[in-house]
Amino acid sequence: MEVMVLFGVFLVLLVLGLPIAFALGISSLAYLLLEDISLTIVPQRMYSGIDTFVLLCIPGFVLAGNLMNVGNITEHIVRFSNAVVGHIRGGLGLANVGGSMIFGGISGTAVADAASIGSVMIPGMARSGYDKPFAAAVTAASSTIGPIIPPSVPMIIVGSLAGISVGRMFLAGAVPGLLLGVAMMITVYLLAVKRGYPKERRATLRELLREGRTAFWALLMTAIILYGIIGGFFTPTEASVVASLYALVVGMYVYKGLTWRKLPAILTDTVLTSSALLLLVGLANLFGWILTSQQIPQTIAALIMSISDNPIVVILIINLILLFVGAFMETIAALIILFPALLGVATGVGMDPVHFAVMAVLNLMIGLTTPPVGVCLFVVSGIGKLQMLTVARAILPFLACNLVVLLLVAYVPAISLWLPDLMMGAR
Repeated sequence: MEVMVLFGVFLVLLVLGLPIAFALGISSLAYLLLEDISLTIVPQRMYSGIDTFVLLCIPGFVLAGNLMNVGNITEHIVRFSNAVVGHIRGGLGLANVGGSMIFGGISGTAVADAASIGSVMIPGMARSGYDKPFAAAVTAASSTIGPIIPPSVPMIIVGSLAGISVGRMFLAGAVPGLLLGVAMMITVYLLAVKRGYPKERRATLRELLREGRTAFWALLMTAIILYGIIGGFFTPTEASVVASLYALVVGMYVYKGLTWRKLPAILTDTVLTSSALLLLVGLANLFGWILTSQQIPQTIAALIMSISDNPIVVILIINLILLFVGAFMETIAALIILFPALLGVATGVGMDPVHFAVMAVLNLMIGLTTPPVGVCLFVVSGIGKLQMLTVARAILPFLACNLVVLLLVAYVPAISLWLPDLMMGAR
């Protein structure tokens, strides 16, 4: 009865549009009151959820992304991408995907990618003769690359949940992220040829070198983060601080879009974003503790295994569960609540924890572009002044392409494990 109340209140609050953190907290509180459990458990479980050293890197990477964004990084990334692929049919769409791949190596969040790249590319593509729904769909779909290519906030959460090396997680996401980007570029090109979208003039070697030199500083940040973590020079938390300092210097003295006057607003936005994320982590941990106390994860695991113990079938069922949940729930909350339970099922059929983690994050990233709670769809719809359903229809070819990549990642472990095993050694 109490568990039904927990889920009932949670679903009602989601339907009413309450932020998911509050929906988790209020539904958990309703359960605790019905069970007559001391409310001191609330701060205890919230604190235990965020009392992990690696989570300190979330504010650092959020700050680094904000600094680079305000420092005109987005414009330079888009210009470099356009210089490389703009002469191909549908070149601006290809540049949109390429820009997201580069920006993903800086921000680590899909929503920041969609907002930053979208504010430049959606109006620009519309002026150049592209359908606005197509421009919005490309932006939303490619923004999901951000949390796959390192650094990645969801990967940090997963690492803290499962005790997996964050450096290994970052490396595991690199090849799937690149594969996702290439698949989207192929989709963009095929649609551009079919619909007769324009292409830009070919950039001269001089222009290419100039734009490459400017974008080099953005690319270097990702290299510093990965090399520093893998080489043992600093922890992920220390890497986030180094990234922030680097972004401050580059934004101020290289791109020159950042000034001391803009810093208070950037710091305020970073505090608000980080606080919201950590509040979500804390309340999701409370919700997850209730589920564990009621043995819901064990019930889910038993239910899946009762259907089949064939690894191919089990992996397919896990993917379907994650895709369904991702369409309704925020990524981090879904990871905290479901990941521990599904990890046990996945490892039980022989999946490597790192392989499963990458698959889980990719699943939930796809959920950011599917109704009814596709956050990235809302972002690009607002920028393009379009109905969300219009963008949702336009994004269908990209969803199909992303699902193909998901299946490859799910059933070919080497896509996720080859690079971390090569760089850090097989476990």
